[in-house]
Amino acid sequence: MNASTLMETLIATVLVMVIFMVASLILNNMFSNSIKNNRRAITSKINAIEYLYINDKITLPYQDDYEDWMITMEPLKNTSKIGLKATNEVTGKTIEKIFYKR
Repeated sequence: MNASTLMETLIATVLVMVIFMVASLILNNMFSNSIKNNRRAITSKINAIEYLYINDKITLPYQDDYEDWMITMEPLKNTSKIGLKATNEVTGKTIEKIFYKR
């Protein structure tokens, strides 16, 4: 068996470190994006507001603040539909939902 030279060992070590660093950056990016785009809480709140409206617990026009979200609900003009809109005041993202009046 031949022993590896110092240069071969250093190059192999650098290559392994680079591969682990790139993998780490990719995983970090994936996890941070999944946290930023988590809309589970606001979707649950929107569904609760829709439920309350359908069961005559709230009246229109409706406006509410929920965490960083501004939620508004009002009838759409010249239709029998209700528009519910949630806008994140930090990121500017918007979620819209339209459903029919009862």
